[in-house]
Amino acid sequence: MATLSTTKASPSILGGVMIIGGTIIGAGMFSLPVVMAGSWFFWSLAALVFTWFCMLHSGLMILEANLNYRVGASFDTVTKDLLGKGWNLINGLSIAFVLYILTYAYISASGSVIHHTLSEMSIEFPARFAGLIFALVVAFIVWLSTRAVSRMTTIVLGAKILTFFMTFGGLMWHVEPATLLDSKSVNPSYLPYLFMTLPFCLASFGYHGNVPSLMKYYGKNPQTIKRCLIWGTGMALVLYVIWLVGSMGNIPRGDFIAIADKGGNIDVLVQALSGVLNSRALDLLLIVFSNFAVASSFLGVTLGLFDYLADLFKFDDSPKDRLKTALVTFIPPMLGGVIWPDGFIYAIGFAGLAATVWAAIVPALLAKASRRKFGSPIYRVWGGNKMIALIVLFGVGNAVIHILSSFNLLPVYQ
Repeated sequence: MATLSTTKASPSILGGVMIIGGTIIGAGMFSLPVVMAGSWFFWSLAALVFTWFCMLHSGLMILEANLNYRVGASFDTVTKDLLGKGWNLINGLSIAFVLYILTYAYISASGSVIHHTLSEMSIEFPARFAGLIFALVVAFIVWLSTRAVSRMTTIVLGAKILTFFMTFGGLMWHVEPATLLDSKSVNPSYLPYLFMTLPFCLASFGYHGNVPSLMKYYGKNPQTIKRCLIWGTGMALVLYVIWLVGSMGNIPRGDFIAIADKGGNIDVLVQALSGVLNSRALDLLLIVFSNFAVASSFLGVTLGLFDYLADLFKFDDSPKDRLKTALVTFIPPMLGGVIWPDGFIYAIGFAGLAATVWAAIVPALLAKASRRKFGSPIYRVWGGNKMIALIVLFGVGNAVIHILSSFNLLPVYQ
């Protein structure tokens, strides 16, 4: 009995890294080179690194506040106690909106990806039912336990990384320095298009709903969870940079305008890359990679939503209550996926603005309130009030950019 308890209390760090990395690295990465075409490689790289830094520290601020509460407490409990009912309502609505809309988005994306994959094998299967079946499989895994999600995410992310390097290893061999450096452009302008990339960068580093889940997984072990966040987000950053080099080094900057005009979907970018390299094998690998990308993000996002709703409705970890949580988690987005199966791009767009609230602004406010109330005796994020101010400014800035972009008040590369 003692052995079992010890094993449960100290699971491998690999599982937590894979939960974070798997949540972050998803199908949304295919949009990055399209939206970053205006600012191109070096400015986009700077935006990615800056966003990674801010999103890592906002996640650590959630950890700092969460450690002062019972294991299993999520945003509802922590925000209500530290910031009051008003902020808790705003934060709760933004969390529920983002996680529900992302769950719906991945049901939509999984349906289209599975449909496209089966079509390549001359098998016709409706996208909406493919998404529904995939959602049921994910629901079962999430219902089992956080450990089951971790193990499945480890397998899926491992396969995704393998196909990633098989695919983009081939791309790297074909990178043209002149294309990557955009040396053929005459008097190019990059900086005006930089700000538009920031909300997409923010959305590409979303994992914050999983921080309370990691505390359930590891207990009150801040150093282990901190390493999970650093390694998981760092892995995502490295893969994003490789992806930018592989895509921007093969597709000329001007060609991305046509890709964006066609919606910038995964299949359009795959076709563009396949056209440049004339490779059927690359096309197949990209299809396989996109399947794993959707699956790993789907698992991570739904785990965060599951644990948030369990805390909100005070459901415990018994199989019966986990079933209740699973029903509340999956039924609304599954209905949306059946009724409107093609809303992936729109859903990701709507999620971006709300994500600035609970992934940047609220974590900084929680850290400040937590220090005032508890003194943060277990763990404290470095940087003091200056770091808190930076994260708040980062969140507000992203929200302003998103609003300006929605009203077409920012320059667009076209």
